[in-house]
Amino acid sequence: QVQLVESGGGLVQAGGSLRLSCAASGSIGSIGIMGWYRQAPGNQRELVATITSIGSTGYADSVKGRFTISRDNAKKMVYLQMNSLKPEDTAVYYCNADVRVTSRFQNYWGQGTQVTVSS
Repeated sequence: QVQLVESGGGLVQAGGSLRLSCAASGSIGSIGIMGWYRQAPGNQRELVATITSIGSTGYADSVKGRFTISRDNAKKMVYLQMNSLKPEDTAVYYCNADVRVTSRFQNYWGQGTQVTVSS
C-alpha cells in the first residue's frame, strides 16, 4: 500500500506564507510526477503545481510567481512553498503522485490539508 500524507496547512493572514509538505510511504518502486491540487468549497478540484522526477515544474497561472513546488526524491517528499497568499487561495490542498508499485505506475492522493487565508 502507498500512502501520501500532507502537513503544513493552517490559518494565515493575506500576504503571509505557508509551506506544505507531503510524504510518500509504502511499497514504492519509484515516483514519477508529483503535484499539488486544491479544492475550494463549491468548486472543482484544480491543479496548482506539478514537478517531474528530474525537477521540471509547472504552475497554474493563478499561483505563478507566488508558489514554488520542490521535491526530495531520497526522502520521497514534495513541498509547496506558498508566498503572498490571498483569500482566494483558501482551499483544501491535496498531494498527488504517480507511484510505481511492482511493474506499473498508479496514481495516488493524500487526504488533504486545509489552508485558510484571512483578509
